[in-house]
Amino acid sequence: MAGETLQVYFLGTAGALPTPNRNPACIMIRHGADSLLFDCGEGAQQQMMRARTGFTVDAIFITHWHADHYLGVPGLIHTLSFMGRTEPLPIYGPRWVDGFVEGVLALAKKPPGFRLDPRTLNHGDVVPFNGYQVRAFSAQHGIPGLGYILEEDARPGRFDREEAIRLGVPEGRLFGKLQRGEAVTVETDGEETVVAADQVVGPSRPGRKVIYTGDTRPNVRSWLGWGMDADLLIHDATFDESEADRAPEVYHSTAAEAGMVAAQIDAARLALVHISSRYTNTITHIEDAGKHYSGQVFAPDDLDIIEIPYRS
Repeated sequence: MAGETLQVYFLGTAGALPTPNRNPACIMIRHGADSLLFDCGEGAQQQMMRARTGFTVDAIFITHWHADHYLGVPGLIHTLSFMGRTEPLPIYGPRWVDGFVEGVLALAKKPPGFRLDPRTLNHGDVVPFNGYQVRAFSAQHGIPGLGYILEEDARPGRFDREEAIRLGVPEGRLFGKLQRGEAVTVETDGEETVVAADQVVGPSRPGRKVIYTGDTRPNVRSWLGWGMDADLLIHDATFDESEADRAPEVYHSTAAEAGMVAAQIDAARLALVHISSRYTNTITHIEDAGKHYSGQVFAPDDLDIIEIPYRS
């Protein structure tokens, strides 16, 4: 819905191995009152407490079935049950999500106090929410994997108040009808005139868009049409260019490749994540990405929070 806050919480930005400063993969996106988790690595609950997000989770989206992306789920489910949750929890993911949920329930022995709802997604599938949607796209990581695009519905065009008054529309409820796309009838000099919405309302404006690739080789061609003009691209940047030969072998991306993808989709900002534990800082990553992408590049630290503004 237009006007809702859109915040991204970087709860875990590490590569396959955690470090003293980086937890395994976990991104929370808050849209208004909704809280969605994208991956839920080990230690996610403590990161949620440190970030003061609370434990309200409306859905979990897992990118793939490597343990550093899902080991936090069983503990989170236990906590939610202990806190008295009763509403179902949808868990979205690629093939094998049903088996994952079955395994979590078998491990727990006693079922939680709410239903787990596994939902398999494929390339192009869309999950609708109130005022926005989450679309899945195929990742290239050696096993079934997905990335996700959170995109808001288009916003109404700008309302030209002065033009409406000039056309004889009185301020009040008729303004609201025009803003909702309805025509109105007004009386001017004893004659009735119909004023159409498109006479005073501009073209619709795009909503905000956040993309999370999960672990992947750069494969923007498969989702280019959906990803253009993203407000934020969160991309696998496991390696800097010194490991460019290794990246394809393990189905990850370099920071330079992430920069190339950001440039292709004309992203407003690029966040480099899944940083390998071999690196003690991310200066080279940022420099590598900046050679191919002129927008804002950053390598978020764990617990960083950013607000996504409207483009206009």
